[in-house]
Amino acid sequence: MAKVILFDLDGTLLPMDTDKFVETYIKELAGRVSHIVQPDTFVEALWGGTKSMMTNIDPEKTNEQVFEESFLKMADLDKDKIWPVLDDFYETVFPTFSYLCQPTPLGRKVVEEAIKQGYRVAVATNPVFPKTAIYHRLSWAGLNDIPFELVTVYEESRFTKPHPQYYRHISEKLGVQPEECVMAGNDKQEDMAAEQAGMKTFLVKGCVIDRGTTDYRVDDEGTLQDLYTKISKQQGLFRSSSTG
Repeated sequence: MAKVILFDLDGTLLPMDTDKFVETYIKELAGRVSHIVQPDTFVEALWGGTKSMMTNIDPEKTNEQVFEESFLKMADLDKDKIWPVLDDFYETVFPTFSYLCQPTPLGRKVVEEAIKQGYRVAVATNPVFPKTAIYHRLSWAGLNDIPFELVTVYEESRFTKPHPQYYRHISEKLGVQPEECVMAGNDKQEDMAAEQAGMKTFLVKGCVIDRGTTDYRVDDEGTLQDLYTKISKQQGLFRSSSTG
């Protein structure tokens, strides 16, 4: 039976146009560091570092370490020259991007109902952002005070979606089997890939991302309201043993 519900953040608990958000974020960030590195060079290095994180399966390195090595090499920079500027950006500028999201009280309602029904809850957002940026987004979603057992951030994670290692690492941290987890997310490739690790999957409709590249098993699907109803009434993937 399901014991843990893993929630994606962007486009799931926090509705948003991910492409528009990323476009604005990169444009603003490149402008903030233009006195240190040419914007084109910076953006290339940023994407290069991100790709390195997305392809890395070395369990000995955190995503932060992988990104740092790749980014600094491509940008030809010393860490102490640019990192303070990046840290300041995430603390002071990143919070202003909340207007690019469409927070809904349903996000909090779903998580609180899951806790009420006895499920353990975690945020399984793709850990390619620093902790500061991820917790700002939790705040925008009205979830910053929820007692999640785990929030995946790049400082502490060693894999990314859609690698099955990412999902297995989460279950190991939580001390459960992958089969005891349900992954709820809006990305048909990155989130539904949890089935590779043995998890059940719930596709959250509303801001669905489908690159059309790989089809993973979708065990159930619906809106955030549907997800709330299924959890509260113990239906489908969330059926308790007492209800058969």
